[in-house]
This record gives sequence, structure tokens and C-alpha cells, in this order.
Amino acid sequence: MSGPFPGIAGLETYALEDGDCRVEIIPTRGALVTRMVVDGDDVLYLDESTVADLTKNVRGGIPVLFPIAGPLPGDTYPADREAYTLPQHGFARKLPWTVRQADESMLVLRLSSSAETLRQFPWAFDAQLVFSLSGRRLTVDFDVANLGKRPMPLHLGYHPYFRVPQANKAQARVETDATHAWDNLAKHEVPFNGLDLTAQEVDLHLRDHSAPGTVLERGPGLRPVKLSWTEEFRMLVVWTLQGKDFVCVEPWTAAAGALATGEGLLHVAPEERVSLAFDIEA
Repeated sequence: MSGPFPGIAGLETYALEDGDCRVEIIPTRGALVTRMVVDGDDVLYLDESTVADLTKNVRGGIPVLFPIAGPLPGDTYPADREAYTLPQHGFARKLPWTVRQADESMLVLRLSSSAETLRQFPWAFDAQLVFSLSGRRLTVDFDVANLGKRPMPLHLGYHPYFRVPQANKAQARVETDATHAWDNLAKHEVPFNGLDLTAQEVDLHLRDHSAPGTVLERGPGLRPVKLSWTEEFRMLVVWTLQGKDFVCVEPWTAAAGALATGEGLLHVAPEERVSLAFDIEA
């Protein structure tokens, strides 16, 4: 572990290192992993200008999506006989996380409910992210406790931006056994016959991807990335834009809108704690 040190725009940054692999994290910018470098290969894409501008959502790195992944219909959902407003992907990626532990092998960050979060998500919680690096494998453990007296809905996702140059996209591949997908551009379900990552935009939600992981082949000259996750992650999202050097491969626990529809939504029992893990290995 090295840090804290002034990273992008002077933001306090921590680094995990093991051999030829280095991972950098900014706690105050939504617990954002900004870099993962393996033997000189930048595994992640990052638009540093969006990190430096605190009014913008970061494009790049590994944003954490909590307490929802994706948008809600009209950005609202019902709870306690009221309508609550919660923006796309939730608030965790925008809020500062505090450092709970920093040592040679891991970084532990904390986010607790506050008056601000309770206005959008009326459940008291204590969440932590544990980042650990072993060789070329980064593990991200999300741990959350429900501090209240009623079940708390949990819709978690990760939004890693992997560096895939536009010139490589014709040969890039995402392994999946999915047969159907929600096409988020057309807004309807379609048969899944593979990914054309060279398209103007790809935004496919693979609802029947059954494996607890996948492999992203990043094309010529770049090492593949192996992803794995615990069984709570039940859907895989693939997103890219033409002309942008990234492919996002995103494990989510449920489909977009789950907080409103209840479809596939997980719950944390009162005064209980759950843990979900996500690994990236290059």
C-alpha cells in the first residue's frame, strides 16, 4: 500500500501494489478505482477531466452503483407510502467514502447513511468496500449492514470501464451463454446472437447470463481480463460507444428499475449484514 498521495486534481489517492500490478483508488470520489496497471498495460479507461470536475459523473475507472444500478422509471420509486427520487446508479459513486483501514494488503472504505441519503433512500445502513490485490487479481468486497427494523432492498452493480481501443473492438469479445437480452436502446427484449462492439452504441442487458463471471478479450496486443463474482450478481450489462476507447462489462444484482418493480430485488434483513464480491484479474 502506498498513499495517501495527491493524485488526479490533487485528490487524495491510495495505491495497492503487488509485483507488476498497481491499483489506484480515490476514496472521496465515490470510492473510485481509477487505475489498474499490469506490466505497463492500463487495464482501465479513464477520462481524467471528469474526475477533476466534481460536478460531473466520472466516465471511467470502476464506479460503484448503490443503492441502485441503472435508472428508475421517472427516477422515482414507492416506499413508506411515499414517492422517493433517486437518480440513475444511485448516490454511492458521488459521495466521499471515509478510510476505515489502510495497510500493505488492503484498503477498507466506509459509507454510512446520512440525512442526505435518507431523503433518497429511507433505510439506515453501514456499507464498506474492501479492496485487496493478490498478484494480478483485484478483489472488491461490498459489505452492507441494515441498521433498521425492516428489510432493506439491495440493488448493487459495478460499472468497470475497460480500455479497449476503437481499432480493437472488431476483435474484442465478451464470453457469455446468454440467449436473450434487453436492448436498452430499442427498449425491448431481443434474441442475443453475439456482440458487435463496433456499433454506434451497444447497451445490452444480458438477463440470462448464468455463469458467475466472464472473460473480456480486449483485442490484439492487450491482455484479456477475467471477471468473477458471487452468486448475487444475476445480470451482465455490456456498454460501449463508437469512438470511445472503452467497453464496460458490468455485473448487476438485478435489472434496471428493480427498486420500483421488485423484479429480482435482493433484501437485507433487519440488523443483518451481507457481503458480495467481485474479482478482476488481468
